[in-house]
Amino acid sequence: MSRSVLVTGGNRGIGLAIARAFADAGDKVAITYRSGEAPSGFLAVKCDITDPEQVEQAYKEIEAEHGPVEVLIANAGVTKDTLLMRMSEEDFTSVIDTNLTGTFRVVKRANRGMLRAKKGRVVLISSVVGLLGSAGQANYAASKAALVGFARSLARELGSRNITFNVVAPGFVDTDMTKALTDEQRENIVSQVPLGRYAQPEEIAATVRFLASDDASYITGAVIPVDGGLGMGH
Repeated sequence: MSRSVLVTGGNRGIGLAIARAFADAGDKVAITYRSGEAPSGFLAVKCDITDPEQVEQAYKEIEAEHGPVEVLIANAGVTKDTLLMRMSEEDFTSVIDTNLTGTFRVVKRANRGMLRAKKGRVVLISSVVGLLGSAGQANYAASKAALVGFARSLARELGSRNITFNVVAPGFVDTDMTKALTDEQRENIVSQVPLGRYAQPEEIAATVRFLASDDASYITGAVIPVDGGLGMGH
């Protein structure tokens, strides 16, 4: 049965791969994007998740076209990497506001319809960095680690309503962002990954779609690493 699916930050990279995976399975897929071009084939809604009014308006558009959101993938995120002593207040708070508080906004709004329906699937996209840590990414790591506590608290709070909350923690993924690294940087990263390669965005998407499927109906509060073994033990 076709479901109403929302992927935030679904216009490129991991988010776009996730959106395509659900669309290929026959779901009605909406994406939000903040800048750049909207990909074709989806209901694309421009939305900055740091603005509560834009989040509310985006949901109204999606609900009018596809009905209440039944599957939410909170993927939108930003980085502002720098060492702690150079990190400004704005560097820190802006990353937290998008990656953590923005996720709170979209999850809370989606749960309105999920509570009425007494069912729903929420998957938060974290990062291996949130579990492992990374020099120069204290703001990003803090925001991504916080998603674990957020998801597990909601898994306990709303499990009785048949709403599941899970976290996917990707490792290094072959996207435009990582392609911008130098060959030396890429080689250094790969040398730390037991499987010896970057992930493909489709590999992250497959895990996300599994968590939103009937096969994962008894999984909630889980953190699933898709990182080639980079963060194992965390």
